[in-house]
Amino acid sequence: MKKVGVVGCGLMGAGIAEVCIKSGHSTVVREVDAAALERGLARLDASMNRAVSKGKLTEAERDAARARLEGTTEVSALADCDVIIEAIVENREAKASLWKEIARVAKPGALLATNTSSIPLSSLAPHTGNPARFIGLHFMNPVPVMKLVEIVQGIESSEEAIAEGKAFVEGLGKTTILAKDTPGFVINVLLVPYLCDAVRLLEAGVASKEDIDKGMQLGCGMPMGPITLLDFVGLDTTLAIADVLYGEFGDPKYAAPPLLRRMVESGFMGKKCGRGFYDYRGGQK
Repeated sequence: MKKVGVVGCGLMGAGIAEVCIKSGHSTVVREVDAAALERGLARLDASMNRAVSKGKLTEAERDAARARLEGTTEVSALADCDVIIEAIVENREAKASLWKEIARVAKPGALLATNTSSIPLSSLAPHTGNPARFIGLHFMNPVPVMKLVEIVQGIESSEEAIAEGKAFVEGLGKTTILAKDTPGFVINVLLVPYLCDAVRLLEAGVASKEDIDKGMQLGCGMPMGPITLLDFVGLDTTLAIADVLYGEFGDPKYAAPPLLRRMVESGFMGKKCGRGFYDYRGGQK
């Protein structure tokens, strides 16, 4: 895998592009328009600058990595990529439409991957033009920090594609687990009910958000509490995943709490926009 294409330069796409260029891959990242691309590249640059300030990356390493990155608004720029990773909004129709575009330009041997965190691959694979080469590569947020990538094997994913995906991800310094193609895979089947229950406790007035977070941190050894984690993941992203899982399983434990939906409708998306359950607009929680 010499050249990587990342489609989407949001929170996840920018992180995926960052780990790719830091691992030596020439990488092209595509966004829908120039403004979105500029925001995404600024996010990536800020992340690498933080790594330099913390001594995790030298300025020379940062500059060499950044030189391997190309930004574009054209899907055609993916034509010579060895692996293409789609990392756009968690919406089945949007992803399917995009994969139809990618299928028209991707070279026959390219490894095709979606970063979906909940949508079954079987609903996207027919639109890729090459289901045998299509797998799930579910990176964790924040991508530059988290060590795990969940590899998802679709019904038609070949063993060769899975092996190539595993080798590629491990070359990025990540550890992998393998999941079959079921909604939510492993991580979010377990995580989403936990996050939803935390919101239900808050909604019912059982405890404050601070005490819910403190309870899980100090009582269960979690690195951050569930309410803070929701802000970090994105309330809109969590809501989209919960809706997919509830639609697929019909189990009430996946039903999004009304408070979570109202927050998203009101524009409280989490840390990425400055406001979620906590306020980040002053630079700190």
